[in-house]
Amino acid sequence: MERKHRIYHNGAGFIAWMLRSVLHYRTEEVMINLSRSFPDKKYRELKKIHKQFYRHLGEVISEALWFGGCRGKRGCKRLHRSHIVEITNPEVLNTMFENSPQVMALESHTGNWELVGGFFNYNYTDTPLVMGPEHIAVTYNRLHSAWWDRFMAKNRCAPLKGSNFDGYCESREILRYAVQHRRDKRVYVFITDQFPYKFATKHHLGTFMNQDTETMNGAAVLACKMNMGVVYLRFACREGGGYSLTLVPISEHAGESTPESIMEQYYKLLEEDINAQPWNYLWSHKRWK
Repeated sequence: MERKHRIYHNGAGFIAWMLRSVLHYRTEEVMINLSRSFPDKKYRELKKIHKQFYRHLGEVISEALWFGGCRGKRGCKRLHRSHIVEITNPEVLNTMFENSPQVMALESHTGNWELVGGFFNYNYTDTPLVMGPEHIAVTYNRLHSAWWDRFMAKNRCAPLKGSNFDGYCESREILRYAVQHRRDKRVYVFITDQFPYKFATKHHLGTFMNQDTETMNGAAVLACKMNMGVVYLRFACREGGGYSLTLVPISEHAGESTPESIMEQYYKLLEEDINAQPWNYLWSHKRWK
């Protein structure tokens, strides 16, 4: 597909330089995570990935700020024209939405997770999506700063302003929300990272990225209890900028699986993606403790 519109990251390089070379934002943590995850790579390879990661992080931040301005019909048209994200196979989500009671979409901190709120502007295929904003529920973790929490909520949901979307749900409230909407068609979008939060349901995964790993499996538990379909969101960086979003089926009826098997499949897919694009992951956080 020819892309006539692009987002040029005029500030991304500057942000990356500030984070890596001036502020030294978690630079040691990033290198520790990389060296433990890729024990066979030489130091110069790790340094290259280290630099690429900060460039990617700069792009994530600049894109997220730009995304906050994509409000209303004009903003949504600008978002669509940008081709910043392209869904490659909407038919997979359509099929699961029609054949399963509800759908659980699992994603990680790959691609640009802050752009998920523009999902309905990213389909450039001839297959229309069969669901609308009123069918989507997105979980988030409340930030310590109330002001920053409100700012991020407005930013993440900018293209959905004025729609029927009411599914921006704090993770500790998602079970209540799911019970209230158990008879409604919903697509639940969960960002799932391996180190569990204090209140999260824990599962010992085994080895992930060459390290012993504990993970959260609350999303998989919910999917199994409500017999949801489960898909993995493959958020890959495109050459030249922007992202492709591919939906990979994990289970059409999670009630026939276990939370543990679903999470094992999820992390297998995530590990494949990280190995394919080592910089495309949020290495700055403590994923293993």
